[in-house]
Amino acid sequence: MTHEAEAAHRAAAQPIADERTAAEPTAAERAAAEQAASREAADTVLQAFGGVRGMIDITLPGLVFIVAFNITHQVATAAWSALGLSALFVVVRLLKRETIQHAFSGVFGVAIGAWISMKTGKAENFYLPGLLWNVGYCIALAVSALVRWPMIGVMLGPVTGEMFTWRTKNPGRLAAYTKATWAWVAIMGIKPLILFPLYFTHNVNLLGWLKVALGIPPLLLAMYVTWQILLKAPPPIKAEIEEDEEEAEAEK
Repeated sequence: MTHEAEAAHRAAAQPIADERTAAEPTAAERAAAEQAASREAADTVLQAFGGVRGMIDITLPGLVFIVAFNITHQVATAAWSALGLSALFVVVRLLKRETIQHAFSGVFGVAIGAWISMKTGKAENFYLPGLLWNVGYCIALAVSALVRWPMIGVMLGPVTGEMFTWRTKNPGRLAAYTKATWAWVAIMGIKPLILFPLYFTHNVNLLGWLKVALGIPPLLLAMYVTWQILLKAPPPIKAEIEEDEEEAEAEK
């Protein structure tokens, strides 16, 4: 091949090479895309735990109970007031066609507490189911992390669209979900450690006000820590992508 032909060949091939180079993302672009995907996944934390409305649904009934009890000094009146508010939350969500998961779980817990407190005549028993649930929740979180099915991953997987690909395809996210789950154990474990001793003192006022005060702040802290952990984790692998790859392999 002459020099002129070789030069012409290189000139003709250059645009194709340029197009390929332009089509392929650079390392910086890939890193930015992964960071954006990780941030998007991390931003689902608040949504998965019911958002601000979900926190209000589980906090306000306890506040109404202690206020009503201080006004009337009647366990039944306070219990029915809290239960009525929880039921109202469910009705409002139904009318707005919103998810009732968090509102319904709230009314269920309030109903049990109301029944126990009215049955025993002891106002502090209104808070007993919530305290026991906190202990059980922390134990479940710890067990899930130990068996490599961290509950935070189980809860967030469907929200992010990755389902359970983080268990087999994304070890970095498995590690992040495990770390986040242990963070929830530590943060949410503070509540029963503080409140259970108060329960046995029968100081209803202090128990009630502290229960309300320790409702939202630990949740927000746990969510923030989870968000920070997931920001640094690899982006999620969408379940649909994995299914498409499996179908392609099967066709081969």
